Amino acid sequence: MTIRVLLADDQALLRATFRILIESCEDMEVVAEATDGAEAVGLTRTHRPDVVIMDIRMPGTDGLAATSAICSDPELSGTRVLILTTFEIDEYVAQALRAGASGFLGKDVTADGLIDGVRTVAAGESLLSPLATRALITRFLASPEQSSRLASPEDLASLTAREREVMARVAEGHSNDEIAEKLFVSPLTVRTHVHRAMTKLGARDRAQLVVVAYQSGLVRAAPPPSGER
Repeated sequence: MTIRVLLADDQALLRATFRILIESCEDMEVVAEATDGAEAVGLTRTHRPDVVIMDIRMPGTDGLAATSAICSDPELSGTRVLILTTFEIDEYVAQALRAGASGFLGKDVTADGLIDGVRTVAAGESLLSPLATRALITRFLASPEQSSRLASPEDLASLTAREREVMARVAEGHSNDEIAEKLFVSPLTVRTHVHRAMTKLGARDRAQLVVVAYQSGLVRAAPPPSGER
């Protein structure tokens, strides 16, 4: 099955580079290119790609607004957004996570890293390294705006004890394989628990499950080390 990709970036050189890279893979194709967020939303509705590679900073409608529009549209539920960012802009990344983005990559990503990232989010997983997860959650997701809440502590009552345990480890940035090793179960069992928790809590993907874990109080964010901004 071919992964259909839409590129959204105002830099023509980057789009051309990403297109060449993506189309060098037999299982991927670029279906459209957008130069700003509004165009990205429109082309996504037209082409229904599996993955949108979205730059955050674009003229006019930026990547954050475009991500929110795409991820909140029920007719685009099959499309995942992979954000391109420089990780230093933590506020923007946190907003994109709450808006429904499924992953984050720096613009200095390697060729293999980009391809792996596209495949990861296309498969319904999220691309959140432990370091990026902890940085974002610690600084911005522990006390999100009430209007952006996805779940409350009461919602956790629908989860089994093992589902809560797995969800907590996901929120700490562990992969399915790492969680399986710690809990002495198979990665498939972990994946099943993750998807059941997502279904019960109405989380779009693993990234939103992380947000829910912190918003609901299942996991508490530690204060950043002294000296960090």
